[in-house]
Amino acid sequence: MKRSYVVLCRCAALLICLGICCGCGSPARQVELLNVSYDPTREFYQQYNAWFTRTWEEEKDSRVLIRQSHGGSGKQARSVIDGLEAHVVTLALAYDIDGIAEHTGLISPAWQTRLPHNSAPYTSTIVFLVRKGNPKQIRDWEDLVRPDVEVITPNPATSGGARWNYLAAWGYALLKELGTLSPPPGDADSAVRDAAEEKARDFVSRLYKNVSVLDSGARASTTTFIQRGIGDVLLTWENEAFLAVEVMAQSGVEIVVPSVSILTEPTVAWVDGVVEKRGTLSEARAYLEYLYRPEAQRLIARHYFRPCTPEYADPQDMQRFAALRLFTIEEAFGSWRAAHEKHFAQDGVFETLFKGAS
Repeated sequence: MKRSYVVLCRCAALLICLGICCGCGSPARQVELLNVSYDPTREFYQQYNAWFTRTWEEEKDSRVLIRQSHGGSGKQARSVIDGLEAHVVTLALAYDIDGIAEHTGLISPAWQTRLPHNSAPYTSTIVFLVRKGNPKQIRDWEDLVRPDVEVITPNPATSGGARWNYLAAWGYALLKELGTLSPPPGDADSAVRDAAEEKARDFVSRLYKNVSVLDSGARASTTTFIQRGIGDVLLTWENEAFLAVEVMAQSGVEIVVPSVSILTEPTVAWVDGVVEKRGTLSEARAYLEYLYRPEAQRLIARHYFRPCTPEYADPQDMQRFAALRLFTIEEAFGSWRAAHEKHFAQDGVFETLFKGAS
């Protein structure tokens, strides 16, 4: 009896030890998140994901595996609407996330109020990439409508960056005619505003007549311009332009900063319906909240985006950003919804202009 008791105790002790050993070094919880993002964020999120997963495991004893999906912002939003189970979306513009919320009900209508700076942890703008030495002497938007200039830009039907490009050009033309964008649409003298809108329409029409290739996304347009050697000027995100010049050393291109451009505000949201079903709300919310931490803001600037809290960034990273007149979507167009309905909806201005240009 005594011998049996001793054996039993030893077995119990062994099982306890095995349980402790198996638990050593293993996080208490492991989850997987899918971040559906737009084209030019690949390099940033690759590094951010590594930092976040390491930090999260240290703080919470929980492991998170982040998967990424990249493409044109509009196309990515459509994929989520059609059933792609994103835990978070980090897209080029608020309208794309609004579209997911409205068509699926998976995202709270108040999503933009849940994080600081209207859920935009970083911003950017639209600049030009030209061939080394700028052989066509392209300096500003006006040069893009010259008959000897071939322009590359993505398709606004699929690319968020392309919509920013288009609206930047339109806003430039409005500002040139009006001298100011204040008061905003709806409050301005209607006759004066209407005349300026017609001038802008003509300017953008002439610009798109010079566009030779409309790719589906910003990264594809960069490939067309740099690797395929097509075009004299590429309209692109500022961060994508820096990446081409500073990282792709043999790209043979340089940046031209126009006199005025649009403040682009990529936005982020967790997908309520997915994270609640999967039980990953705490991880998905933290994944986006951590974008506002000082370490993440420094990483954002290092990857050529403009951080929402510049004082967190390294000063040498901030020095690369040119000072230029930046107007907002609200100043020039009232809202993203108003801009979409007028310019990018079916039978909108872009569709009409593109048919005329093709």
